[in-house]
Amino acid sequence: MRIAVGSDMNTPITQKVVEILREMEHHVSVFGALKETPAMWSKVALEVAELVAKEEMDQAVLFCWTGTGISLAANKVPGIRAALCADAETAKGARMWNDANILAMSLRTVSEAVAKEILEAWFAAEPSPDQEDVACLEFLREAEKKYRSLE
Repeated sequence: MRIAVGSDMNTPITQKVVEILREMEHHVSVFGALKETPAMWSKVALEVAELVAKEEMDQAVLFCWTGTGISLAANKVPGIRAALCADAETAKGARMWNDANILAMSLRTVSEAVAKEILEAWFAAEPSPDQEDVACLEFLREAEKKYRSLE
């Protein structure tokens, strides 16, 4: 799988996540401060989200200090469902029920061990085929079209 990893800071946790993803045999491309310095979280998020939306990347992992800003920015791109996850169960649910395509994590609160658990849960989970879950996602797609037309 082609995975983009982006962050506004290059830290031990971002490096560990890149290492874990490569050990999982994903094709990893790095963005933002992982590639150059400095990097604005908003620009990193949009750059990576656009690549996922255009299907140039299959999924992505994004970081900022809280994880909130980078997930909010990524979700500005149509077709992106970025989920801020602090634990494995949240990551599993984000993939299952929300078909999330970008995983956001906090540089401040996520340890290497927890990041590994989150990644394992994220990549083990598949989107739910349950009709209610599918209907919720279709409702969001339609809402996205509606709100884009208001611009």
